[in-house]
Amino acid sequence: MSAREATSQARGPASTANTGPGRWSSGVAFYLAAIGASVGLGSIWRFPYLVGANGGSAFVLVFVLGCLSIATPLLVAEFILGRRSRQSPPAAAGAVAAADGASRNWNIIGILGTLAAFLIISYYAVIAGWVVAYAWKCTSGELTGLPQSAVHALFRDFLASPIRMGVWHAAFMIFAAAISARGLNRGIEVANKIRAPGLLILLLILVTYSLAHGDLTRGLTFAFVPDFTKITARVVLVAIGQAFYATGVGMAMMIAYGAYVPAGASLVRSALSISGSIVLVSLLATVLVFPLVYRYGLDPAQGPDLVFKVLPVIFAEMPAGRVVGTLFFLLLILAALTPTIAGMEPLVAWLQQRGRLSRSVAVTAVAGATWLMGLGSVFSFNSWADWYPLRSLPRFAGMTVFDILDFITSNVMLPGGALLTCVLMGWRLPKLLASELAEESIPVKRLCWISLRYLCPLAIGAVLVTALLSR
Repeated sequence: MSAREATSQARGPASTANTGPGRWSSGVAFYLAAIGASVGLGSIWRFPYLVGANGGSAFVLVFVLGCLSIATPLLVAEFILGRRSRQSPPAAAGAVAAADGASRNWNIIGILGTLAAFLIISYYAVIAGWVVAYAWKCTSGELTGLPQSAVHALFRDFLASPIRMGVWHAAFMIFAAAISARGLNRGIEVANKIRAPGLLILLLILVTYSLAHGDLTRGLTFAFVPDFTKITARVVLVAIGQAFYATGVGMAMMIAYGAYVPAGASLVRSALSISGSIVLVSLLATVLVFPLVYRYGLDPAQGPDLVFKVLPVIFAEMPAGRVVGTLFFLLLILAALTPTIAGMEPLVAWLQQRGRLSRSVAVTAVAGATWLMGLGSVFSFNSWADWYPLRSLPRFAGMTVFDILDFITSNVMLPGGALLTCVLMGWRLPKLLASELAEESIPVKRLCWISLRYLCPLAIGAVLVTALLSR
């Protein structure tokens, strides 16, 4: 009997249903893939504008605590569901529960996560299309030498054209599909190995520039000097929602990636590497953006277009800005690419397993559906900018399609799926949690159990209640 067969038998019925999704080639490949699935536009594009709109340092503090104390244990739980079941996310939790005598209805965890991932990627890829467009603008020299007002006007004109936005959105989805279709080792692993060091190096270069030429005092004071008076229910809600969004908790993609993890790999170390990387990149992005926001007299609370107004101004003025800007946006494409592929993976894996489709066909179907769904977000910035589909509901009055998708997925669906995961792993299957963390020390295992059983449900419940009741 081979070691792999012995491991499969030892794991029991939930593992034998594996249809052969493959394995990461090494522990390093898994770490890079897991980090690549989470560290992307959520940290570099979304985080800075949320900091600006939600009290600066207060938001940063709650976000860091949320990543370490809430998101990390949940990532561990999702890895366990994937590794234990070796199945696609919509079937993983039910298979694990059934092997322990519980109901297969726990599949709702993976089903909800897969749907949330699909909806998030549909508008996430639209923003990635902006990145692709700006990579071209930098390469062609269109931004070189432009004054700040012209850079802002260029962005407004771009958002006003649904055709241009839709074309760049399609270009990005084709790129993502081409990589994903190559499979686990030849596609996803290669993309992560290329983009991780390059993106970090360029971020450090730009942070150095920001510290040297931005308004250091006002920018860093706004972002990092504690102001506890600004910690409100809304700030806590949005910060924890961002922790879910940035880490991918509740999106089922870590269940999908966990299915490829060999036995014996430290899931706690993997989860901490994700949370730590996200916090690091998010803070670097904050240091990059806010000194320059104040240097150029911009509004730190101007919303989703913050990065696309600030960074192009830098590239238009800095020495060799055309080259650095081009490289930055090209690598930002890769930063957006790996989370997009990870977000597609739950549905791709399900189509492969349930529909018996080849990977290339499954990837094409998911990418096409994602692009079509994303058109609603494209139109939210132009043709449908004044259409508020749920205006009759006070909580959603004034929200476009883009706003609604962002709010419901980040503040309702992701926390909802995470809460169910806490109940399953912390209350229903605590012995499974302990056995799957056999390689960890007793204090670490106990901390994970306490977090999943008590801390995480309380925090998630507060987020859900606040999201549903606040206006």
